[in-house]
Amino acid sequence: MSGPVLALDVPWLLYRSFYGVPRSIRGADGLPVGALLGTVNTTLSLVEALAPRAVACCLGAEDAAYRRALYPPYHAHREPMPAELRAQWDRAGELLAAFGWTVRGHDELEADDLLWSCSRVEGTAGGRTLIATADRDLYQAACDHTAVLELRRDEPPGTIGPDDVRARCGVEPSQIPDLIALRGDPSDGLPGAKGVGAKTAAQLLREHGDLEGVLAAAIRGLSPRIAAALLEQADELRAFRKIATLQMVEFERPVDAQTDRAGGAAAARLLGMNALAKRLEA
Repeated sequence: MSGPVLALDVPWLLYRSFYGVPRSIRGADGLPVGALLGTVNTTLSLVEALAPRAVACCLGAEDAAYRRALYPPYHAHREPMPAELRAQWDRAGELLAAFGWTVRGHDELEADDLLWSCSRVEGTAGGRTLIATADRDLYQAACDHTAVLELRRDEPPGTIGPDDVRARCGVEPSQIPDLIALRGDPSDGLPGAKGVGAKTAAQLLREHGDLEGVLAAAIRGLSPRIAAALLEQADELRAFRKIATLQMVEFERPVDAQTDRAGGAAAARLLGMNALAKRLEA
């Protein structure tokens, strides 16, 4: 098979489906299965549209311990995972594996880190990766062998490559961690540099290369207001950059694998997802 690897941000898909699929959909044990159903349906649609050579389902910790150590408020603003979602989260890996899809998890790092690692391993082997996520941290993975998917209602998914990252963010994909450090990331609880917005952050990086270059320019003489904010927060901004930089983990390259619809149907039926099972069997 010569298609790309489809790398899935499973936590994002589960959350997206949990809030997007009716809670009234229940399984054999009476517990909700909407998050599982939505995740599988989205994946099947992507497989149909993209014809990947393999599907890599990436799971991980809700927040990496080393990131919390660098900045304790990291993810602290997020509500605890709802119990009804937790019950589905714990069953997701087994269900996805039943379709013949590769499932990878990590106890200490996040799914984003596995998505990054999958794309680097695949690129080194001469393959291509399409990453299904809404997390813009993954824009740093965009390159000649990796693109981020943009899901669209009633349309085939779009792709976000290096040129799209430059157009949307004003920086190179490799500068995304520096951009996040400077402008902040509300979804992760990172405030960024005081008084520095996205446009200013991008301009500073275009002029000075990276966070260290921007900090050096602040010493030499940026505007007094910006320079003071940058230098006062220098160590904190360096921590933000480390948090935003995706980590490489050991990741075995997924083997070519067709979607096992019969195996998926059997697993779906065990969970009481009978409509999905009938559709797969048909």
